[in-house]
Amino acid sequence: GWTGAGMIPVDEYQEEGALVVRAELPGIDPEKDVELTVSDHALHIEAERKEEEEVKEKGYVRHEVRCGSFSRTLPLPESVTEADITANYKHGMLEIRIPTPKAEPAKKIPIGTT
Repeated sequence: GWTGAGMIPVDEYQEEGALVVRAELPGIDPEKDVELTVSDHALHIEAERKEEEEVKEKGYVRHEVRCGSFSRTLPLPESVTEADITANYKHGMLEIRIPTPKAEPAKKIPIGTT
């Protein structure tokens, strides 16, 4: 569930060379309600959810709309670009995979003595 203002429970874990971020977002349209952008070496996740509820009371209908919005910024490894990041939405779960590049082995520089 959604607890507090703008807080969606998010799981982050490492998996075979990738950071996986999962957010529970039931009842949204991933094309319209979620925006993923990359700037300044960070991934920005923004999501908005509207819940409509009809309450029938003594002959009149009251329409209630509850909104929840959420944003999160995750720092990206230096060499990762937006082309490397994949995102998937199914069964109410948004899953984002960010590759974590392996550390480059140190390169030795030969020292000339001539």
